[in-house]
Amino acid sequence: MLLNERYIGLMSGTSVDGIDAVLADFAGGRVQTVAHEHVPFAPPLRTALQGLMQSGPDEVERAGDASVALARAYADAVKAVLARAGLPAREVAAIGAHGQTIRHRPERGFTWQLNHPALLAELTGIAVVADLRSRDVAAGGQGAPLVPAFHAAVFQSEAPRAVVNIGGIANVTLLPPRGGSEPVRGFDTGPGNTLLDAWCERHTGRALDDGGAWAASGTVCEPLLARLLHDPYFAQPAPKSTGRERFNLAWLDAQLPAFAAVAPVDVQATLTALTARSIQLAVADAPVFVCGGGVFNQTLMRQLRQAQSTAALGVDPMQVEALAFAWLARQCFASEPGNLPAVTGAAGPRVLGAVYPAR
Repeated sequence: MLLNERYIGLMSGTSVDGIDAVLADFAGGRVQTVAHEHVPFAPPLRTALQGLMQSGPDEVERAGDASVALARAYADAVKAVLARAGLPAREVAAIGAHGQTIRHRPERGFTWQLNHPALLAELTGIAVVADLRSRDVAAGGQGAPLVPAFHAAVFQSEAPRAVVNIGGIANVTLLPPRGGSEPVRGFDTGPGNTLLDAWCERHTGRALDDGGAWAASGTVCEPLLARLLHDPYFAQPAPKSTGRERFNLAWLDAQLPAFAAVAPVDVQATLTALTARSIQLAVADAPVFVCGGGVFNQTLMRQLRQAQSTAALGVDPMQVEALAFAWLARQCFASEPGNLPAVTGAAGPRVLGAVYPAR
């Protein structure tokens, strides 16, 4: 039995907008959020991280510099959430630090979350659990999504339901009724906000389509939508995961020459429909609960019909992923598996993460 059940989870996702830090208490088998902070990335760090998501010159030097800056930003987020909670660092067992994914290539046997956990441990005086995906990949898995195990622990009920995280990439957890023999399933459905944000920034200069208002002013081009949905990824059976390596502006631009007459606003409407349709293909008729930044895109949420925020289940939608990585750090400290082989395709359950002691 673990004596200290307080853990911090840090999550910076494929949207590269900032860091969500959650301080959670898992005492008594419950999940309680003690404090939450969102710390936006400084523009130079955001630009550096985005640049590392594609090949370029001096990558090793740039990755090294960015890892130091990222660790300092993580440390600031930890200090902010501790201040919010009114707790000293010694009251926290560990930090679960996901890192910033800059390459995800499970088909080639690796995934890379940029991080500097040793520096984070030094700056905060708290043990750090990092490198949470590569053990699953080493066992033949996708290394993603990892959150379904946490979703099952927190959201599973007597009735089936789907939990959808819409970050830069969208992923789904399909939760069967509790106590049955059916396994929890989950996978990346495809692009979430990544194409929406990139297209919006290219044509309006804004980092995101706030509330989906720009998309709502356009019209879905059904032939273009059909072309986008024809990508083999959507028909690929699970286990599967994806990222910016596949769904990016270069991928979109390759589809557009035959649709030159489609206005940018209508492309935005079509990309919103792409996110919604690919999710709908995955969830079938299950009740849908949404977390992640996509929950604030009202146009997208309307297209998901009866979807609700995970707030209806008692968890703030912007805290779910960070909570999941706090939980994964706890699993590591308890020497308990953090993956679900039926989700990732790994050869079996594995304890995830590498531990960097506080001292």
